[in-house]
Amino acid sequence: MPNTPRPSFNALRAFEATARLRSMTAAADELAVTHGAVSRHVRSLEEQLGVQLLTRGPHATEPTPEGARLAEGVAAALNLMHAALEQLKPGPLTLSCSASILTHWLIPRLARFHQQHPGVELQFNVNYGPVDVVRENIGVAIRNTMVQPPEDVVVRELVTEWVGPVCSPDYMRGARIRQPADLAEARLLATKTRPNAWAEWAAAAAVGGMEFPVRERFEHFYVLIQAAVCGLGIAPVPRMLVLDDLQSGKLVAPFGFAPGPHKLALWIAPHMRTRPETQALAQWLTEELQETADRADAAR
Repeated sequence: MPNTPRPSFNALRAFEATARLRSMTAAADELAVTHGAVSRHVRSLEEQLGVQLLTRGPHATEPTPEGARLAEGVAAALNLMHAALEQLKPGPLTLSCSASILTHWLIPRLARFHQQHPGVELQFNVNYGPVDVVRENIGVAIRNTMVQPPEDVVVRELVTEWVGPVCSPDYMRGARIRQPADLAEARLLATKTRPNAWAEWAAAAAVGGMEFPVRERFEHFYVLIQAAVCGLGIAPVPRMLVLDDLQSGKLVAPFGFAPGPHKLALWIAPHMRTRPETQALAQWLTEELQETADRADAAR
């Protein structure tokens, strides 16, 4: 009996990316090929298997039940391949964190890591949400516990995230902010990534009976913090991101900070957890985050 032809690797990879991203255009961008190439791969795969794998819609491409099962299997196989290659020939260690943590917390401390571990080459994945640690070759990720971790990663919860409103000294004087009730007349700022930040701070600080109409929202905390430094209003932010600005006097925290509902955590990739450099980075991050929390507590 002749062997049944097997689908090509490129076709399977194009299909898996389309099913995962729900878009042939996004799949083409990820794979650095044309939209037409992805479409041809998927069509040939469906013809070869004799089953519809995707439902094409005007705004999204959804996998059929058969397509979802195939995509799950192909994704698992690709992850195994990535993990095997990484173990065979390890590349630079990748740390994933938000742009705000990278710019306001990590970079000012990074020289200490290089001094302690001069042989470890680091690169960065700027991301604050869900991530595929195997596919994106991430060794360690810093995440807020409001983000659901992927399966199999080692999760190490570290420090509680303290939150509080901050503004420039000039803005505080001009807006006459002395007590929480004065926020009713203030220009409230927030981020799109944390839409409930004002309510979370109010609950943490036991401030009741107030509404918080936000006047302007920014994409990220680092932009929000700069807006507060420039006197555009008052913003609720994690304490760890503004310690240096508070110490320098660029910002003030009129009501201090309170322990919020979330923690910071490390996600350690399962296929990299035994690498010495992964363990060294995870330990250094644990110690630095705890030192930051201890310094902030001592300054209260």
